[in-house]
Amino acid sequence: MVLPKTLGFLLVCLALVELGAARRGRTRSRTKSKVQIGLPITGKYRDPESDQYYNNNDGAKILLASHFDLEYVLGHKIAFLCIAKGSPRPHITWFKDGTEIFAHHYLHIHEWPIDEDRVKSKIEIDPATQMDAGVYECTADNMYSIDRRSFKTDFSIAFD
Repeated sequence: MVLPKTLGFLLVCLALVELGAARRGRTRSRTKSKVQIGLPITGKYRDPESDQYYNNNDGAKILLASHFDLEYVLGHKIAFLCIAKGSPRPHITWFKDGTEIFAHHYLHIHEWPIDEDRVKSKIEIDPATQMDAGVYECTADNMYSIDRRSFKTDFSIAFD
């Protein structure tokens, strides 16, 4: 008689474990984020004004940006590039970890027009330190729209 009770208890425990695994699986799928860093803002919008703003043909669009994931060597130069198009010509702003960055002694920001509707911007950091690791973002904007690209950086140590 003891054996059937033990077997019944084990079957109940197994069913509870499977039920818990199924619940955990559902919970994880609900909480997964579908947002990726660096993707352009596109799609259908609920209100027509938002749709017109973000999908305007003259709006700022980033044509070329640096790679998404960069590993740099401490003490060496790193550079990030962003080219955007729009009418009127967009302005490019750079951010690191969500905060706007400005030029200083070790970080230089260059921006120059390519033609009537395109602009190129470049950041150079020389020498790169551990503090330069993070998420960088270039944002192009004009009166019609905003576009952005993000990329993550981390450092490595070179042994010569």
